[in-house]
Amino acid sequence: MAKRTLLHKESESTRKAALSGFMIMIVSMVTLEATSLLQYYFSTKSITAEANRRAEGHLKATEIQILSVTDQVETAVRNTIWSVQNQIGKPDSLAAITARMVSQNKVIYGSSVALVERNVAPYSFRSGDEVAQSTLATDEYDYKSQEWFRKPLEISGGYWSEPYYDEGGGGVIMTTYSVPVMIKGKPAAVFTADVSLDWLTDLVGSVKVYPNTYNFMISRTGRIMVSPAETLVMRHSIQEVAQKTDGSEVFAEVGESMLAGKPGNTQLKYNGKVLRVFFDTISRTGWSMSIIIPEDDIYGESRKMGSVVLLLQILGIILLIVILYFTIKNQRDLNNASESKNRIEGELQAASDIQRSMLPKTFPPFPSRDDIDMSAAIVPAKEVGGDLYDFYIRDEKLFFCIGDVSGKGVPASLFMAVTRSLFRSVSNHEHSPAKIVTTINNTVSDSNDASMFVTFFCGVLDMKTGHLVYCNAGHNAPIALTDHIDELQVDPNIPLGVLPGYEFTEQEADMSYDDALFLYTDGVSEAENINHELFGEERMIKVLHTRRPAAEQLSCIADAVIKFRGEAAQSDDITVLFIHYLGQNEAEAGKVLKMTFDNDIKQIPKLEGFMDQVQEATGIDTSLTMSLNLALEEAITNVMMYAYPKGQHGNVNLKAILRDSSIEFVLWDKGIPFDPTAAPEADTTLGVEERAIGGLGIHLVRNIMDSISYENKNGMNILTMIKNTK
Repeated sequence: MAKRTLLHKESESTRKAALSGFMIMIVSMVTLEATSLLQYYFSTKSITAEANRRAEGHLKATEIQILSVTDQVETAVRNTIWSVQNQIGKPDSLAAITARMVSQNKVIYGSSVALVERNVAPYSFRSGDEVAQSTLATDEYDYKSQEWFRKPLEISGGYWSEPYYDEGGGGVIMTTYSVPVMIKGKPAAVFTADVSLDWLTDLVGSVKVYPNTYNFMISRTGRIMVSPAETLVMRHSIQEVAQKTDGSEVFAEVGESMLAGKPGNTQLKYNGKVLRVFFDTISRTGWSMSIIIPEDDIYGESRKMGSVVLLLQILGIILLIVILYFTIKNQRDLNNASESKNRIEGELQAASDIQRSMLPKTFPPFPSRDDIDMSAAIVPAKEVGGDLYDFYIRDEKLFFCIGDVSGKGVPASLFMAVTRSLFRSVSNHEHSPAKIVTTINNTVSDSNDASMFVTFFCGVLDMKTGHLVYCNAGHNAPIALTDHIDELQVDPNIPLGVLPGYEFTEQEADMSYDDALFLYTDGVSEAENINHELFGEERMIKVLHTRRPAAEQLSCIADAVIKFRGEAAQSDDITVLFIHYLGQNEAEAGKVLKMTFDNDIKQIPKLEGFMDQVQEATGIDTSLTMSLNLALEEAITNVMMYAYPKGQHGNVNLKAILRDSSIEFVLWDKGIPFDPTAAPEADTTLGVEERAIGGLGIHLVRNIMDSISYENKNGMNILTMIKNTK
C-alpha cells in the first residue's frame, strides 16, 4: 500500500512537472511569437511610414521644380504684356517683342501674339542657338480654333493648355501659357509662351525613390505626358491603359483621383507583383504625377530578416521541446525544495545564456581591422539583467549603443531584448542616431504597459574620417579619452519608453588617431562598498588615465570596482564598452609626442626631457633644440602664470607633430581665454625705462618659430607654433 502511494505521488509529481513544463513552453512560445510579431508590426509600420515620407517628399519636390518653371514663364508674360498692349497695331514690333521674349527666357521655347480681329499671329521660336521667326496665321493652321487661343478668351485670364504636338508652331511636344491682351476693356489679342516638355520628361524620369521605381505624368484630361513606356506618351490616356491592366478597377480609381486633383496612395497588383502607387496634382497646371514602387523594394530586407527570425524561432521552439523533455525525464519530485531550487536556477541560467548570446561576445570583434580596438562586458546583478550593449560595422561605419533598463530581473531582461532587437532592426536601414533613437522610443512607448524605461546612448562612428554622430537618451555621458580625459558633451534628452513622439537631438564630434570612448552604466560609478560609499567617476577616470588595450582597460576597471566594493554585494548590473579609434588621421601626418604639465612653474624642467625626445626623433641640431626649448618655455610659463586663477588646479598640454620638413607644436589649456598673438610687437629699440611691461615672451616665440596662431575652440585655448626644419 505504501509502495503504491509512493508510486502514485511520483506519477502525480511527473504529471505536474509535464504540465508545468508544457505551460512554460507555451508561455515562452507565445512570448517569443508576440515579441516577434510586435517587432515585425512596428518595423513594417516604420518602413511604410518611411516609404510614404520619401515618395510624398519626392512628389512635392518635383512639383516645386515644375512650378518654378511655370512661375518663370508666367512672370515673363506678365512683365511683357504691357509692351504688347502698346504695340498691338504694329505687327513688326510684335514680332520683335516675341523674339525678345524667347531670347531672354531660356525656359520659353516660343512666343506669339495672335490678334483677335485680324488674321495676324507673328511667332518666334528657338532654332538651335538662334531665335527664328514664323507666323501662325497660315491656311494650314487655324490658330483661332486652337485651345491655347480660345480658352484664355473664354475665362478672361491666364491658361495652361493641354500638351500637344504643335505642327504649326515649334514642331515639338509642348504646352502653352496664354493670356488675353485687353485694349479698352476688350480682348484684342492672345499673348503666348510655349514650353517644350523635353525637360519635364528628364525631370520626372530622374525621380528614383527606390531602385525599381518608375513614374508617369498625365494631363488634366488624362493624356499620358511622361511614361517609362515611350510608346504611350501623347498617344494614349490613363483610362485606356487602365482597361488593359491587371486590377483595372484599382487603376481606374487611381486615374479618377488624379483627374479629380486628389492626392493619395494605394496598392495595385500588376503582372503578379504588388505595387504601391503614390500620386499628387501639380497645382495651376492641372497635371498629375504618380510614383509607382514595387513592395519588394520597400519590404525586401525586412522580409528577409523576418524569415531569419522565423527560422530562429523554430530552432528555439525545438530547443525548448528538447529542454522540456529532459527536464520532465529527470525531474520526479516537484515537492522537493532542493530540486525545485536547482531547476529554477537552471532555467534562469539558460535565460542568462540566451540573453548574453544576443550580444556580441567575441573579442576582439574585428580581428581583420587595424583601425579599431574594442571590448565590452556585462555583469548582471542577478541571473538576468536589464543592461545592454551592441555594435556592428555597416558601410564603413561603426554603429554602437549602450543602455540601462529600469528595474531588475526577467522584466528588465525582456525589455532589454526588445530594445536591442529594435536597435539592430532600425539601424540596419538608418544612419542617423537621432532617428534610430526616436523610432525605438516610439515603438517601446506604444507597447509599454509596464511603464518601464531605458537610458540609452547611440553612436555612429565613420571609420574612415573619425567623425562621430551620437544621440543620448538620458544615459551617463561617455568618457572621451583624447589629449585629455573628460566627459563627452551630451544633450540629456529623456530615456526611451517615457514619452512617445519625443524628438531626440543628435550631436557630432571628431575622433583622431588614438582617441577612445569609454561607455558605462551607473552600475560602475554607483558601486557601493560596505560603508555605502560610491565608487564614483573620479576613481573611474583615474584608472582610465593609463592608456591600455581595450580588453585590458576594461579588466582594470573591473578589478578596481571589485577591490573597492570588497565584501559588499553587487547592487546593480555593470556594463562597460570601450572603443579605441586607430584610424590614420594625425598619425599619417607624422609621429606624435605628447606631454601634460600641471599649472606649476616647478614643472618646467620636464620640458627639457620632452625636447630631448624631439631631437632624437628628428635629428635636429642642439642649437635649434635649445632655441625651441626656450620658445616653448616662454609660452608654457605664460599659460601657467595667467591661464588659471591663483590656487586653481589646471593642466597645460603640449603635443609635437614631427614631419619630414617641420615640427608642429600645439599647446592647449582650459584656462581663461587669452590670445597672445594679439599682443603688439615689442619695440626692442626702446630703453628699459621707455618700453611697456610684458610682450617680450611672445616676441621671442615669434622670432624663433616660423608661424604662430591662436584659436579658442569649445572653451579651450589652442596655440599652434610651427618650425620648419628644412
